[in-house]
Amino acid sequence: MSVLRGKNILLGISGGIAAYKTASLVRLFIKAGAHVQVIMTPASKDFVTPLTLSTLSKNPVHSSFYNQDEENEKWNNHVELGLWADLMVIAPATANTLSKMANGTCDNLLIATYLSAKCPVYFAPAMDLDMYKHPSTIASFTALHNFGNTIIPAESGELASGLSGEGRMAEPENIVSFLEEDLESRLPLKGKKILITAGPTYEAIDPVRFIGNHSSGKMGFDIAKSAANLGASVILVSGPTIFKADHSLIKVINVVSGQEMYDACHQYFDQVDVAIAAAAVADYKPKHVATQKIKKAPDNFVIELEKTKDILASLGIIKKNQFLIGFALETENEIENAKGKIQKKNLDLIVLNSLQDKGAGFGEPTNKVTFIDKDFNIEPMELKSKEAVADDILNKVIAHFNE
Repeated sequence: MSVLRGKNILLGISGGIAAYKTASLVRLFIKAGAHVQVIMTPASKDFVTPLTLSTLSKNPVHSSFYNQDEENEKWNNHVELGLWADLMVIAPATANTLSKMANGTCDNLLIATYLSAKCPVYFAPAMDLDMYKHPSTIASFTALHNFGNTIIPAESGELASGLSGEGRMAEPENIVSFLEEDLESRLPLKGKKILITAGPTYEAIDPVRFIGNHSSGKMGFDIAKSAANLGASVILVSGPTIFKADHSLIKVINVVSGQEMYDACHQYFDQVDVAIAAAAVADYKPKHVATQKIKKAPDNFVIELEKTKDILASLGIIKKNQFLIGFALETENEIENAKGKIQKKNLDLIVLNSLQDKGAGFGEPTNKVTFIDKDFNIEPMELKSKEAVADDILNKVIAHFNE
């Protein structure tokens, strides 16, 4: 899955022959899962039509401060456009537009939006060889670099003048690859490896019956997705669940029983920087598993149970430098019970759920948690979606590595 998925990309197009390539660029952004809005300088419309880009981006194309052809003239708010964007890409960036960007010459909607943008800005120069090497262009590159903008290097090849050399705008595929690689390199968990457990475990009674619980696995899968989106490589050990992980950085290990989850966790634990135990592992399992379906008895039926292995506690015993996070689902004496688990299981952080809180617990799209760290600092959180809770948990991980 592309790191561009879900990103709001504002594409600025200036008036150079390379503008014709932006139709392919918009299409590639959409294919990567991004949301795209386009701003064109008036001159760029001589090279590619707004209708083409509007159709491909599925959004109106902006080129002036207000739409003169509408009965009720509507102001195109450059501030709103700049705030909407997660990143701004100016391609092609002509010598004229680069100079305006460097000097704040705000005479069109594109430059006004650029000056209002709070997001990372990338620019892909496109001009003839002599223009590309001219000291004024080099000065624009230097100024924009000092502003924190990122150049997408021009390529060498045949130019509109008929000459061949440097100054050709990077091909759309290369622009997308450059953005993906640059964004990935800036992700806060890039290079980190995280082990996450999710879902219930099923402990067999016989070939058709089991002891389990109501955990859906959603919380663990949301944590895995959030971690991968932040650049981490994720090993997700999951019990039976309907959820799927469709991210290239997530490796799913499917298990059924607590013993299988225990074995998988111990197989990978020494390879990871962080372990987050979000699974609801059964505390007990049948001592004897029938090989054939047990027939219905006329009276009471008794199953002898024995404890399952405590996966989290076993990881706490052998942990070295791993940041270990556990979950606690409590119904009474929540804080004290959670503190006890931190000490008993050698945790760095515990995520406390209380079944007393409406909207929290198994099968809910939301969760209300309290963070308690190993120093017993307590941080209660508001009721949030499980996706937002996952982000909060990963923010704790980021903070740990930034200490």
